[in-house]
Amino acid sequence: MKRFSVVFLAVLLVAAASAAFAAEHTLKLGHIADPQNPYAQGAVKFAELVKDKTGGAVEVQVFPSSQLGNQRDLIEGLTFGTVDMTLTSTAVLGNFLTEAAVFDLPFIFRDIPHAYKALDSVGMEICQPLEKRGIKVLSMWENGVRHMTNNRNPIRKPEDVKGLKIRVMEQPIYIEMMKILGASPTPMAFGELFTAMQQGVVDGQENPAAHIFTSRFFEVQKYISLTAHTYSAEPLLVAMGVWSKLPENHRKAIQEAADEARDWQRDLCRQLENQYWDKIRESGKSEINDDVDKAAFMEATKPVWAMFEEKLGKHNIEAIVNVN
Repeated sequence: MKRFSVVFLAVLLVAAASAAFAAEHTLKLGHIADPQNPYAQGAVKFAELVKDKTGGAVEVQVFPSSQLGNQRDLIEGLTFGTVDMTLTSTAVLGNFLTEAAVFDLPFIFRDIPHAYKALDSVGMEICQPLEKRGIKVLSMWENGVRHMTNNRNPIRKPEDVKGLKIRVMEQPIYIEMMKILGASPTPMAFGELFTAMQQGVVDGQENPAAHIFTSRFFEVQKYISLTAHTYSAEPLLVAMGVWSKLPENHRKAIQEAADEARDWQRDLCRQLENQYWDKIRESGKSEINDDVDKAAFMEATKPVWAMFEEKLGKHNIEAIVNVN
């Protein structure tokens, strides 16, 4: 009986200790990427930083690989209360705030440093109206520079895109860009893409190096062409319904964690990109060509800017272009 009492007391102490250290707030963060993707790793880093900065009072649970739905589902989930946080592309976010898609115009950024400066200044300003719609942008992370892949032929000039059936995100800019290049754009959820390419439903797709490697797209695509036609940001979003209920000290800690994780994740992207290309080359499963006439692609896609200037705001485009 005495032994039972001791064991029972120990169980109570463990339970009490667990309760004492239990998170006051648990937030679900969903995204579509493979766990090895740089922004998926950034999400884990963010969760660690939040736990550390709040002393364990706030726990961020990360759900990768479309476990909580595709990008549209995840953004809608923020407003419906089924998802607390998400990482998503500005392209899909543009379906909820048109101006957010301005960053997906082809060749709008001069280089990576320009993209970072523009996103951290103009980008945060453009996305602020989302707060009235129940969504807050905490910081702008990186998906990466997007390139085209396909199973029919290498792409070196705009004419090489003609006739290809290319999967694109559900965003008018990408759809019209592919039409202008003579391709047949096919909007499709990311989670369906590998099988679609494997079965020949589409000829190819366009994505950054991280997705091409970590999602194993190179295993079902013969040609990877470094077109660098757009840069894709990955904003970290939180539901305003969740954000407004958090104490001020926790909001401050989460914002700090979001900014630190952004910088950490961007550095990781820069470290890993060339490694991805090297590993793909070593696999022998896909041919990578960087002999792409980017000037010709810039010229060919210029009409996209004019097509969306009014919707996206000429002042927004000029603000991004003029960031130094």
